Amino acid sequence: MADPRIERLKTLLKERAVKFGDFTLASGAKSDVYVDGRLFTLSAEGAALLAELLWERIAPRKPDAVGGMTMGADPMVGAILHHAGRLGVPLAGFLVRKEPKGHGTKRSVEGPRPDTPRPRVVIVEDTFSTGGSSLKAVHRVREEWNAEVLGVFGLVDRESGAAEAFAREGIAFECLLRLKDLRS
Repeated sequence: MADPRIERLKTLLKERAVKFGDFTLASGAKSDVYVDGRLFTLSAEGAALLAELLWERIAPRKPDAVGGMTMGADPMVGAILHHAGRLGVPLAGFLVRKEPKGHGTKRSVEGPRPDTPRPRVVIVEDTFSTGGSSLKAVHRVREEWNAEVLGVFGLVDRESGAAEAFAREGIAFECLLRLKDLRS
């Protein structure tokens, strides 16, 4: 039996975030469909639903922190932190800059680093093609925090190589939907 929350997720994404036309993706690839995840994740219902569904998949890994590449991950991180907080789970959040800060601390990873020698973290993103953006986040949080990356989680897998890229790095990868789920 299908999870009604996943069906609601599909409906909301189709209504708010899925566009058809001629698009160039962040990977440089061309596509006839674009998923603008922020149109979903920056809505109250979308953020709450996303946080609930992703937290069910993330929680068993017992992370110290959740984060991802700014700006796609920003609303997702906030929603997951709020959800975990309501459940009484201590969880830190972080955002990875596209370029290190040019002043001050010159960090790439922004947020409260968990007080442990090797923080256990998960990376989140709204839509995946090749996985390049999230792999940058993985590498930077490993470098700056000496983090153990427990997995990468997201909304939509375009099935354009992200799963294979994460597998090569030995990183678990899970999305709530695939692009073909949004085409019908």
